Amino acid sequence: MKLYRLLTEDDTAAFCHKVSEALSKGWELYGSPTYAFDHANGVMRCGQAVTKEANVAYSPDLKLGQQ
Repeated sequence: MKLYRLLTEDDTAAFCHKVSEALSKGWELYGSPTYAFDHANGVMRCGQAVTKEANVAYSPDLKLGQQ
């Protein structure tokens, strides 16, 4: 089964670390990153979709970050 996650974070090094950690765990980039202004908090936010093939059955309780 293919797992999907959308990683988001304020536009800081924390976002790059979050994506790098996912890549180090076997996740692959999916599409282009996104970048938008968060009006409610007054900051720029980044997003990147990632996917990963996994030998698990889908469940809404599946902890994607632990895969």
